[in-house]
Amino acid sequence: MIRFGTNGWRAIMGGEFTFHNVRLCVQAIANVLRRKYENGPITVIVNYDTRFLSERYADEAAKVLSHNKICVLLAERDSPTQAQAYQIIRRRAQGGINFTASFNPPEYNGLKYNIETGAPALPAETARIEAEIRALQSDFDFFPRYPRTEYIERIDLRAEYLEFLQKEIDFEAIRKSGLRVGVDLLYGTSREYLDEILVDNDIPIEEIHGYIDPYFGGMAPSCTEENLKELIRLVRDKKCGLGLATDADGDRFGIVDHEGTVVIQNLVLGVLLNYLVTVKGWRGGVARSVATTHILDRIARQYDMPVYKTPVGFKFIADLFLKKQIVFGGEESAALAVKDHLPEKDGIIAGLLVAEMVAVSGKPLAELVRDLFKEYGERVGGQRSIPLNPEREKSLRRLIKNPPSKLAGRYVVEATTIDGVKFDFSDDDWLLLRFSGTEPLVRCYAEAGSKKDVRLLLKAGLEKLG
Repeated sequence: MIRFGTNGWRAIMGGEFTFHNVRLCVQAIANVLRRKYENGPITVIVNYDTRFLSERYADEAAKVLSHNKICVLLAERDSPTQAQAYQIIRRRAQGGINFTASFNPPEYNGLKYNIETGAPALPAETARIEAEIRALQSDFDFFPRYPRTEYIERIDLRAEYLEFLQKEIDFEAIRKSGLRVGVDLLYGTSREYLDEILVDNDIPIEEIHGYIDPYFGGMAPSCTEENLKELIRLVRDKKCGLGLATDADGDRFGIVDHEGTVVIQNLVLGVLLNYLVTVKGWRGGVARSVATTHILDRIARQYDMPVYKTPVGFKFIADLFLKKQIVFGGEESAALAVKDHLPEKDGIIAGLLVAEMVAVSGKPLAELVRDLFKEYGERVGGQRSIPLNPEREKSLRRLIKNPPSKLAGRYVVEATTIDGVKFDFSDDDWLLLRFSGTEPLVRCYAEAGSKKDVRLLLKAGLEKLG
């Protein structure tokens, strides 16, 4: 059954993710769009990442849409998710289809749907698509052998996005600082985006993995410490002041400091928010998912900024962005939103903002993290993922329905059930148990003031699941 999870529909190629199911899903989207815009022309931007068959899936989507008399603006080459979002907004398209499984392993592919605002579709919209899929699937056999070419146009997503990005970053400050940047493109869509904008601004870089490999070097294209080992070596060997990485579709980030240490994304969000508030004077709402560090709350409280707590899934932060309720939003899974940018996560601007911050402060990132802890107290995070089975599903649903008032020997200050169940304790410590929206897993997250407390919280949470 095709289901849209946290960030679109993802599945293993040749299993659930087949050309037949892609056609079915795209036809369902076409039907939903035709009902929504029955009195006007419809334009959809179709994009894809560097995975095996992604370009073929995009071509197939263009065929289906063209036979529905929907105008298709088809990316000339694989492109970052956020570059597509920018074109949806600029060209006033009615939607966007992107073939990407983001940071999932190479055997996965996915379909992500963005609405006319450029933002990821909210659950109400994807529920309509799923309902249409169910209505179609019993006798669906549409197989357009050839496209209706009069409805398809190839477009470049790159030039205008980079021009837009140029205005968002203080490249002069980075250039004057003499900062040398290591760049790991992880075989993904950010090649000739992240590296090129740095080079065009005369910022010296050392680059790796700036070419297509559908197998991503035999690993999942995510910005984990394990996957960034080569970037770590590059930063140390070439004496770079910073290392930047992006995932397969360019919307998530990884950061390595000058010592060759991967700085976890939660801490990157913390230092960035602190920089934007104290140096650039930003004020306004701050959004974070339930799985994201509470150091954002501590910064927001100090500057009397409201905090909005969302389920996991950037689409909920994007919705607050579009309503102009926030100036900053982040998720622990390396997703960032900042004012005056896009209602879509953007790993490229996240990395560039970190470079700007390091250049303007004149301090290495490691020192900025230490300064953050001195000001707001140290925060330690941890995460475990365990396979989902019927017993664990029952256990978690029981906890969501009847959360205990005491856990790990500590009293629960508040239990939140907007996404799984989250237990808030004193001192901004917390534990979250939730179903993964992309894989058959249960995610267990915790944050506290020490590694010992994090271990205790995770242990208690896993024991509750059985």
